Amino acid sequence: MHILIAEDDSILADGLSRSLRYDGYAVDVVSDGAAADSALQLQSFDLLILDLDLPRMHGLAVLRMLRQRSTPIPVLILTASDTVEQRVTGLDLGADDYMAKPFALSELEARVRALTRRSAGASSTLLKYKRLTFDLNGRIARIDDQPLELSARETSLLEIFLSRCGRMISKNQFVDLLCEWGEEVTPNAIEVYIHRLRKKIEPGGVKIVTVRGLGYCLEPESRSDTIAA
Repeated sequence: MHILIAEDDSILADGLSRSLRYDGYAVDVVSDGAAADSALQLQSFDLLILDLDLPRMHGLAVLRMLRQRSTPIPVLILTASDTVEQRVTGLDLGADDYMAKPFALSELEARVRALTRRSAGASSTLLKYKRLTFDLNGRIARIDDQPLELSARETSLLEIFLSRCGRMISKNQFVDLLCEWGEEVTPNAIEVYIHRLRKKIEPGGVKIVTVRGLGYCLEPESRSDTIAA
């Protein structure tokens, strides 16, 4: 899961990014609204954490332009001004959640988990697919209740597959979703990671299908299902 933080307070942004990276997320940070708007147009993210009082472009303007482009990613607003009017405006523009500063880091982490879970279409913290389960909170995968030994990168890959079950995912999309800016991860490296993950989950009847020229997806649970691009 890839998160963009738009926050001009460098100390707060650093603390948030460190905490979320520890939880297994890929995190990038921008310090002004124009940079946030540009990043959101150029790359795919699973969540935007958006401060409202940003330089160069106000957070509400960033949110308005994001929704005008029909970009569906969840948005968690952060602001030092906790007025009802501002909350209503942000929610009406398409924000999914709202937190006033100062806040407890543990609460923000819980809201991030809830928003990413909701965007993945999961109603609980446990994703299930055939004989495989994945705990979104602990980020632990199991086959028949036996934990799988996965690297951090393999765990993130599996989470992406399960949260986009039935959808084709290209190598470039994997790079966007897995990697922070400046990380040297090539599409060929993605092939290697997927090969390693495939070997570990196939004993549980979970197969990764390769469609040449398009990308990868999990094999449908039923042969009658179709693979959606």
